[in-house]
Amino acid sequence: MKTEAYGSRPEGRIPNSRFPLLVHRDAIPGGGADAIKARFRENCWSNNWEYPGIYRYAHFHSTSHECLGCAGGWMEFSLSVEGWTRVRLGVGDVIVMPAGVSHEMVDCSDDIMMVGGYPDGRDWDNIQERFLTDELFRQAAKRIMMLPIPPRDPVTGEALHQWLDAPSSVDGGWNDFRDGLDATS
Repeated sequence: MKTEAYGSRPEGRIPNSRFPLLVHRDAIPGGGADAIKARFRENCWSNNWEYPGIYRYAHFHSTSHECLGCAGGWMEFSLSVEGWTRVRLGVGDVIVMPAGVSHEMVDCSDDIMMVGGYPDGRDWDNIQERFLTDELFRQAAKRIMMLPIPPRDPVTGEALHQWLDAPSSVDGGWNDFRDGLDATS
């Protein structure tokens, strides 16, 4: 299994996250909704669903992190990471998405089937940037900041080291980097 990590920063009224979005490639070889749900549940990511894709509009969650596994076919996401990146998932691939990262389905095969899960079976909300006032954005950001780091990765069952080792703010260490530049200038 190979893991890709994507960073993000706040963008408009999309909070994004200090935690990297992770893509586990070929995490559950052969895919299949039952196999993916079983793995997620083994690792305490429940409140599972299966559906032919995800929403075709950009949205994020403020009440839970989310994992999405490709059970059949393929799907292309547009993600609010690294300046809106497109990521294609195939059978057996899993995305571990921090709360606050906006995502939408932009293309898929006719036989797409996705499985979702949430740490400790949390309930999820559905927020679209275009409907947020400044106050609603602040409330969503506060909920996101209060979420705990899930105890286990939904695929490996291990601690989410990439999240545990993340910088303490969505600044992502930018100030430390900038200060280093200032010191050498």
